[in-house]
Amino acid sequence: MWLFTSNSFVSIVGDNKHPHKGDLLVRARFEGDIEELFPQADVFTKMPSDYKYRAWVDRADVQVAVANYVDNIDYDNFKNSVADDDRHDNYVGVWQVMYQAQNRSRNNHVDF
Repeated sequence: MWLFTSNSFVSIVGDNKHPHKGDLLVRARFEGDIEELFPQADVFTKMPSDYKYRAWVDRADVQVAVANYVDNIDYDNFKNSVADDDRHDNYVGVWQVMYQAQNRSRNNHVDF
């Protein structure tokens, strides 16, 4: 699962081949993004890899952190909630790619 928040972007996956059975692997491309959601995480780096920063997080802790984030949403526009200019620009790029994909779909028509 990709999770974009106002201050972090993480990829959360299971990895049944790893000895941390039951935990989820939280991965990030940017330093500090994992700790933003999981302050107690023991983050390690793995290079070369697609996600440089990684941490094993208990599944229940992931559930609580995501639920807490959702409970505290108070913005009416996600992109406008992103204060960091570089992060904002990257998120807008993702938004544009997905908007274009929506418009290419034969089953979707967007009216504004």
